Amino acid sequence: MIHLISVYIDLAIGLILAFLLLSLLVSGINEAFVRLLGIRSKFLWAYLRDTLDGSEDGRSWIPSKIADVFAKLPFSRDDPRPVHSSDPAPSVVEPMRVDPAAVLAAEQAREKVSAEIAEGIAPGETTGEAGTGGSLGPSDSSGSSGLSADGRSEPSVDMTARLYERLQEIDHPKGSRTSIANIPPARFSGAVMELVAAEEGGIDGLLAKLEAINSPLAGHLKGVWEGAQRDLPRFRKGVEDWFNGEMQRLSTLYARYVKWVVFVLGVVLTLAFSMDALEYGKTLLRDNAYRAGVSAIAGGDDGYTALKDKCAGSEAGLAEPYQCVTESLSSPALVKIFDHAIVSITIPPDGSADPSFNWNGEAWWDRLITLGHWPGYLLTMVALLFGASFWWDVLRRLTGVRGSRS
Repeated sequence: MIHLISVYIDLAIGLILAFLLLSLLVSGINEAFVRLLGIRSKFLWAYLRDTLDGSEDGRSWIPSKIADVFAKLPFSRDDPRPVHSSDPAPSVVEPMRVDPAAVLAAEQAREKVSAEIAEGIAPGETTGEAGTGGSLGPSDSSGSSGLSADGRSEPSVDMTARLYERLQEIDHPKGSRTSIANIPPARFSGAVMELVAAEEGGIDGLLAKLEAINSPLAGHLKGVWEGAQRDLPRFRKGVEDWFNGEMQRLSTLYARYVKWVVFVLGVVLTLAFSMDALEYGKTLLRDNAYRAGVSAIAGGDDGYTALKDKCAGSEAGLAEPYQCVTESLSSPALVKIFDHAIVSITIPPDGSADPSFNWNGEAWWDRLITLGHWPGYLLTMVALLFGASFWWDVLRRLTGVRGSRS
């Protein structure tokens, strides 16, 4: 009974190790691709562009399809990331250059809406006379278009670039664009407070200017400001909590896209290595039974005859059982996990020669078109969806290995 339990434990460990190795390979290829093209960084700054400056022409910076995330976003000329700067963050934060007339119009519109709500009137139900100079329409957004009250042009406000100025110190050089892929919530709230300190009216002044340039950030910060009951320390903590929640939501959205890429990579690697999980499980069981036969010979039992017959019919053609034992023990089932790949690697057991690469195209294709292997292929593909961290945790629990943290 104990021997039977040991056999199944060996089988489980062998399968888990196989899935762990393949999952690590899938994760490594995916991470290399993401880092090389800066996808994670571009995804973050696409969200920040939408949140700070709004979409352009009704088009969101955040990709809506998986093809846009891993095909359009990495190679698009419209990079959402700010230009990298090796200079330290400016010691003095300049106030936002927004047309005062646009700011005044935004304040009047906000006061008008507040008065309507207080009187129980829904916004937009007032008469035409009361509505003049009301909400900011496309023709009223002079602050966002860069036109001042006297018709002179001013530089448009790039809120994303202003935020990056406060984060330059956590950036490191990697090409011409920023490589920041993660912004700590406390650092983001600190940057917002630095922008607030630059405005004469404090938070209310910043909100008025954000509304004047039609920045979506105005609505978020206004909700946090009112929720904090206009208390500055609570406002900073509220901005930190809000941004932390947004990053969790963004990470969930990004992980949803990554799962499809991991699935595609898992399919490709499963077929490239011709990894039949069911066949490999049988190989593990035979390997364990063979080692039991070796133990029988060492103990002087009657396992010699069966072992001799097995070795005489082996692929190596080794009729001498002890030579067969030596050859087989040097290549356990785990070592042979990738023997059926389209290109296999043979490592000499004694180290007398260099590893050799063998082209198995014909045999690999025969296995690929054999329907009997496809249930094992599908099992491997599904197993790889769980990821390397899952299989490592299962292996750790099964073997009793404890992590470094309690």
